[in-house]
Amino acid sequence: MMVDWFGMWGDIPYFTEFITTLFIVNLLIAFTIIFLERKNPSAALAWIMILFLLPIAGIVLYFLFSQNIARKKIFRLTSSEERALSESLRIQLEDIKSGNFSFVNPEAEEWKDLIHLNGLYGGSFYTQNNSVSILTGGKHKFRSLMRDIKNAKSSINIMYFIIKNDAVGRRFLQALTQKAREGVEVRLLLDAMGSRQINDRVLGDFIRAGGKRAYFFPPKLKFINVRFNYRNHRKLAVIDGSIGYIGGFNIAREYLGMKKKFGFWRDTHLRVTGNCVHDINARFLLDWRFASKEKLVLSQAFYSDVIDGGKSGVQIVSSGPDSQRVAVKRAYMKMITSARKNVYLQTPYFVPDESILESLKMAAQSGVDVRIMIPCMPDHIFVYWATYSYVGELIQSGGRAYIYNNGFLHAKTLMVDGEVASVGSANFDRRSFVLNFEANAIIYDAREARKLEAIFEKDMESCHELTRELYAERSLWIRCKEGVARLLSDIL
Repeated sequence: MMVDWFGMWGDIPYFTEFITTLFIVNLLIAFTIIFLERKNPSAALAWIMILFLLPIAGIVLYFLFSQNIARKKIFRLTSSEERALSESLRIQLEDIKSGNFSFVNPEAEEWKDLIHLNGLYGGSFYTQNNSVSILTGGKHKFRSLMRDIKNAKSSINIMYFIIKNDAVGRRFLQALTQKAREGVEVRLLLDAMGSRQINDRVLGDFIRAGGKRAYFFPPKLKFINVRFNYRNHRKLAVIDGSIGYIGGFNIAREYLGMKKKFGFWRDTHLRVTGNCVHDINARFLLDWRFASKEKLVLSQAFYSDVIDGGKSGVQIVSSGPDSQRVAVKRAYMKMITSARKNVYLQTPYFVPDESILESLKMAAQSGVDVRIMIPCMPDHIFVYWATYSYVGELIQSGGRAYIYNNGFLHAKTLMVDGEVASVGSANFDRRSFVLNFEANAIIYDAREARKLEAIFEKDMESCHELTRELYAERSLWIRCKEGVARLLSDIL
């Protein structure tokens, strides 16, 4: 005897009305995605597919992951700040374009078109009196930062995407609390989602000691943060206005290689001195001013005393979903398309849009030695299999891929021709290019670029190469996982 399930459900009161309402809600969301949010076509199609294949779950996922901040300019400059900074940047760009700018090293002059692009499109100043130290081990980086915090005399400005309430996080917060007690002005900016383990209760001693804290995009409902996207993914620190940190490390046990799941944590961070510290501090203060509502004069970050450093050229390039300008992505593309000899890339997540992928494929097909290094293990399963899929496509175009086996690779570095390099928080994925607030340091110095290349080549000893032959032998199950992840890649 066959059961008429649809007939049975149809007799249940309000079921038809529920289905109709659900259909109308999905239709309205689809209309919003297509005509109001104006997402790129592939992202729009992915969301519509989810909405109609998973009607109830799709609505929940949409409200969790697809909020739109309407490209609002949330980091606003005052009129006087706007005039002063625009005029200073205009003069620098005109001098570079006309040939009146005196470069201290030949690499910077060779890449002056990249400097001009980052200045004109990304609003980034170029400074060339900087000294750069490369930090690749979590314990080394943590010791260095803690030492600089301990020696701080006047101010500490720090922001991280993730600080956890574990032994490492508590030790870090205790150090900041001690400096606040000593009368040092300490500002701590946390992303409310990434650092969700940290709240005013955890920071009680720090607040009572006089430390200042702010949360980036805190939840509107207590304990419930539905804004999964548009996170502040930057990792910045400025000590006494003279020492800066920027890169990929967060603050927690795993970043020091103390978590069994990940093992050794391979990341890259920079400790810098020189005038680029002004730019890191200005980026921090813009974020802080938005999150804390504290009245600050931003120009003080740019026009403080000149800092003695070295001879490395540096630009701090930042981007975020508040602007249509994808400054970090544009810098990556310019570096890749300008390469003549080699492109070395390390990233934990490789989910590029078509323009970035085509840039890498074109470089490889032009005879440039294109190498990419990714981790051997996933920390986000869908992203990992999408990464594997895109890496496979790059291999088919002549690029080379290396799978890092000595723990987890979290570094976000790009080195080109042994002359210019990028280190920062931005991955090679749409989330970093469009959805997150990111900051990278572009380094114009052959010595530092070659150091980073040498580190890459040393890391290759802990890798196995994913060749075309190996990739072709992957199982049907892996191919299926790649296909699903690739289909959803525009919303990962």
